[in-house]
Amino acid sequence: MATTKSSRAKIAKVGFDEARPAPVVLVSGPEQFLASRAMQSIRDALRATDSDLEIHDIDAASYGKGELFTVASPSLFAEPRLIRVEGVEHASDALIEDAKRYLEAPAEDTTLVLRHAGGMRGKGLLDAVRGDAGGAIGAIEVVCAELKKDAERMGFAQAEFRRHGAQVAPGALRALLAAYTGSLGELAGVIEQLISDAGTRIGEAEVERLTEGRVEAGAFKVADAATAGRVADALLLLRQALDTGVEPIPMLAALNMKVRAMARVYGARGSSGELASAFGMAPWQVERAQRETRGWNEGDLARAVDLAAETERALKGGSRDPMYALERYVLFIARRGSNRAQ
Repeated sequence: MATTKSSRAKIAKVGFDEARPAPVVLVSGPEQFLASRAMQSIRDALRATDSDLEIHDIDAASYGKGELFTVASPSLFAEPRLIRVEGVEHASDALIEDAKRYLEAPAEDTTLVLRHAGGMRGKGLLDAVRGDAGGAIGAIEVVCAELKKDAERMGFAQAEFRRHGAQVAPGALRALLAAYTGSLGELAGVIEQLISDAGTRIGEAEVERLTEGRVEAGAFKVADAATAGRVADALLLLRQALDTGVEPIPMLAALNMKVRAMARVYGARGSSGELASAFGMAPWQVERAQRETRGWNEGDLARAVDLAAETERALKGGSRDPMYALERYVLFIARRGSNRAQ
């Protein structure tokens, strides 16, 4: 019995920004904003080819037997069709069965998009799309994974500025990401608003105006001053931030992010690009953390990591004076370990 490579065909996997029409497109992964962007790109590409595009939306959970074949059947005027099936992770048995059958003979001039956010439900269908059946018809998978690392969110933000034909200064981009740590949808909306308000050349002043009053921005200002060794500025900014409503825990988180970065790069050898890849950071983050480790020794940096844990316990009820614990930690960082805590 002969076995051929074609029997083990695999479909192409692309990122959300490379989404394109195909007979069947599997949009997988938990990041809904990226999935929505990918599906929009597919729709726009099809409409650019034929403005008479028919669009049909199907809910996988409430799907009834035969519904897919009904909407995929040729219309009187043979317009191209886009069929979008949402919630395949909650699909009815009928949808899974019909979609598998559809893979055997997909309709002409039709793009079927299957949106699966994760989980085991529908795995048999996903395996069929990714395997022989999908490979035979030219299916593709658009992967929309969560962007958890700082470098990934930075890459997304940079791509958003490029998409709008705008340029952003590195410091401005860092300040923006520090101030908006929520969903990608929020970040994309903020970038669009920033460009609308300030134009296509974005500097730190434009971001400062936009982020004024953001809790996260205040926290990172304190962290920046502390790791730069500006003792007086760090204490002043700390007190101002606390007076204006910044909670201690976000403040501690901002400091800890910097301390962890410093601990990662301390003593490491290699280019910023190599270290960025190894540590899951952006090259500029590596370079900044390396600058911030100047004046530190290994013992004091290790003590800073321990003091971070002690400060967190104090802020969560382990001390009668948690604000003193936070101030002590800020001073320890700003003085590069010279004020050893007793």
